[in-house]
Amino acid sequence: MMLSGERVKVNAISFKNDMVSFRNKDDVLTVLIHMGYLGYSGASRMAFVPNEEIRQELIRATRRKRWNEMLLFQQESELLLDATLDMDGEAVAERIEKIHEEYASTIQYNNENSLSSVLALAYLSAMQYYFKPVRELPTGRGFADFVFIPKPEYKSDYPALVVELKWNKSAVSALQQIKDRKYPDSIQDYTGDILLVGINYSKKDKKHECVIEAYKKK
Repeated sequence: MMLSGERVKVNAISFKNDMVSFRNKDDVLTVLIHMGYLGYSGASRMAFVPNEEIRQELIRATRRKRWNEMLLFQQESELLLDATLDMDGEAVAERIEKIHEEYASTIQYNNENSLSSVLALAYLSAMQYYFKPVRELPTGRGFADFVFIPKPEYKSDYPALVVELKWNKSAVSALQQIKDRKYPDSIQDYTGDILLVGINYSKKDKKHECVIEAYKKK
C-alpha cells in the first residue's frame, strides 16, 4: 500500500527504541522512520515513502525478505555520516563505493544524476539529525547539488553540509565550485558550522574521491 504512494497511520509513542522488541506494525514502521526509510507527518501522524530511490529499495527488500540487509545498510550509512563529520575524505569515498556496490548496484553509473541517486540513499542515516536534503538549492550563483540542514535540536552538534558532485573531473574542482559560487552564503543565517564536501566519480578508474573543508564564515 505504502509502496504505491499511500500514507499509513502509525502510533510511534509505544516504540521501545531498540531493534529487537518489535511487538506490532507500529514498532516496525517507527524504526523505519528513525532509520530514514520512511517520512513522517506529525500533524497527521502518518508515515510515507519519501522518494523514488527509497521506494525501489523497499521493493527489493520486500521481495527478498532480507530486512537484516536494511539494518546492515543503516550501519554503513551511519559510518559514512561519521566519516563526513570527521572530514575524512578517503573514508567517505570508500564508504560510498561500498554502499553502491553492496546496496545500490542496480543504479547504473552513467552520469552525475545516477551518482546523485546513490548519494541520496547513502546518506539516509543523516535523516535522524538533518532535515530532508535539499537538491539543487538555488544560490546566488547557481545551484548546490545537495544541502543538509541540521534540525534545530542538533544545530550546535551537527554542521550543515554543502555537497557538490562531479563526474569524470575531480573532487577538488567540486570543492572549488562551492567556494567560487559562494553556495554557503545562502544558508549561513540558518545554521552553525558548515562543511563543504566535494565528491567526484571517475568512470575510467571506477573510483570515488572526496575532499572536505570547514567553511570559514566572514
